[in-house]
Amino acid sequence: MAAIEKLASGDMFPQLKLHAAGGDAFTLPDDINTDYAIVLFYRGHW
Repeated sequence: MAAIEKLASGDMFPQLKLHAAGGDAFTLPDDINTDYAIVLFYRGHW
């Protein structure tokens, strides 16, 4: 397994294809229509 590097200030967000709980798919950062955004990953209640 490859080591994962943390993002530093000024780094570009990596291209990610994600699936929302409702079944919709979207790609980050392409589907965000603003210059700034907060991305929150919630793993759910286990």
